[in-house]
Amino acid sequence: MVHVLSSRTLLRPTDPDRSRAFYGEQLGLAVHREFGTGPERGTMYFLGGGFLEVSGRAARAQAGEVRLWLQVADAATARDELRAKGVEIVRPALREPWGLVELWIADPDGTPIVLVEVPPDHPLRYRPTI
Repeated sequence: MVHVLSSRTLLRPTDPDRSRAFYGEQLGLAVHREFGTGPERGTMYFLGGGFLEVSGRAARAQAGEVRLWLQVADAATARDELRAKGVEIVRPALREPWGLVELWIADPDGTPIVLVEVPPDHPLRYRPTI
């Protein structure tokens, strides 16, 4: 088995400055580190237990090739905060048949982002006692 020490998702936006503004200002992700110079420099954001790297530039939007799944404490609070920052809600928060509450948005290139709330009664919250 490969021993994975860290991981990250890489995005190559069509407009890096616009994407950095979205992830850093509108979504409010904290910067882990930055590297390089100029508009195509790399910015790594904290994503809970992983990282999101926005770097380089793509000739076309990669929407549909990548999807981000971000767990939040409260989907309604996240919705209100995002709306206040001008983020379009693609699909309102709904409790899915599998029990998770999902709210959908998209980044400036159309990359789908699902904000997921795990309700207290959901099996993902179950911790068996040994």
